[in-house]
Amino acid sequence: MTGVSRRNFGMLRKICGEQTLKNIVIVTNMWGLVSEESGAARERELATDDLLFKLLLDKGATMMRHYNTQASVHDILLKCLGYPPGILQVQDEVVNCGKTVDKTQAGLHLVEEENRAIREAQRRQEEELQKLQEEREAAARAQELRRIQEVEHAKREMEARAALEHEAYQREIARQEEVRRQEEVRRQELQRAWEAEQAANRASEEEARRIQEAVVQQAREAEAAQARLRAEVNRLQNRRRRGNDCIIC
Repeated sequence: MTGVSRRNFGMLRKICGEQTLKNIVIVTNMWGLVSEESGAARERELATDDLLFKLLLDKGATMMRHYNTQASVHDILLKCLGYPPGILQVQDEVVNCGKTVDKTQAGLHLVEEENRAIREAQRRQEEELQKLQEEREAAARAQELRRIQEVEHAKREMEARAALEHEAYQREIARQEEVRRQEEVRRQELQRAWEAEQAANRASEEEARRIQEAVVQQAREAEAAQARLRAEVNRLQNRRRRGNDCIIC
C-alpha cells in the first residue's frame, strides 16, 4: 500500500460518504504468489491499520479474497449484488445541495491532497536541494582537503628533498674539508721535509764551512810553522855563519 493507494482510499471515503461505506467490498488478489500464512498475515495488517482498511471495515465494508478462480469471482459479485443501492455523498452534494464538484468533500479532499502533494514535492525538492548543497559543500570540503593534503604532501616531499640535498651538501662540505685537511697534512709533511732538507743542507754547509775553516787554519798553522822553521833555520844558519866568522878571526 503506497501513498497513492492511501490517498485513493481517502478519496473513496469522501466520494461514498460514511453511510454507503457498508456497500464497499475490498478485494485482495495474488494469493497464488504467497503462502497461506504470509498472505493471512498481510491481510490482518491491512485490516487492522488505521491508515489502510480498518476505517472502512469499521464502517461495514467487507474484505474478500480473489483466488484468480471463477468461483471466487462469483462469490464477490454475489456479495455486491446483495447490497441495497444507496446515494453517494458526492451525488447528494452536487444534486441536492447544488455544490460544484470542487466544493464537495471529494473536491476539497482532492484539492487538499493536491496541496499536500505540492507541499510534499516542495519538501522533497528542498530536501534534494539541501542534499545537493550538502553534497556540493562536502565535495568542496573534500576537494579542499585533497588540496591541503596535496600541498602538505608536496611540502613534505620538498622538505625531504631539501633534507637530502642539505645532507648531500654537508657530505660534500665534509669531503672537501677532509680533502683540504689531507692536503694541509701533506703540505705540512712536505714543509717539514723541506725544512728538514734545508736544515740538513745548512748543517752540511756548516760542516763543510767548518772543515774548510779547519783546513785553512791548519794551512795557516802549517805555513806559520814552516815560517818559524825557516826562521829558525835562517837563524841557525846565520848563527853558524857568525860562529864561523869568529873562529876564523
